[in-house]
Amino acid sequence: MIKGLGGFGDMAKMMKAAKDMQDKMGQLQEDMARITVTGESGAGLVRATCTAKGELTALEIDPSIFVPSEKEVVEDLILAAIKEAQRAAEERMQSEMARMTEGLGLPPGMKLPF
Repeated sequence: MIKGLGGFGDMAKMMKAAKDMQDKMGQLQEDMARITVTGESGAGLVRATCTAKGELTALEIDPSIFVPSEKEVVEDLILAAIKEAQRAAEERMQSEMARMTEGLGLPPGMKLPF
């Protein structure tokens, strides 16, 4: 605490910590847009790629599954791959958030943003 300022020294320190956290959160958001994760289904016949923010960026489909009578199976495989990629994206986001906030002393289970 800065002498002569009473509790304001702690307030300034808290405001700086909040600003630092805001800067880190902004950087994390940028990082999450660059990190990619992949989900697959049908033993790799369909692959979906998402950013760690959950934005679908690519979809790869093995041509061997394009049989007109199997249309519903292909649709199910595509959905499964996308859901798996989005699950992986959420997991990666949570992991990165936990890594960033581990030193903050937040109560167990509390996640950012609040």
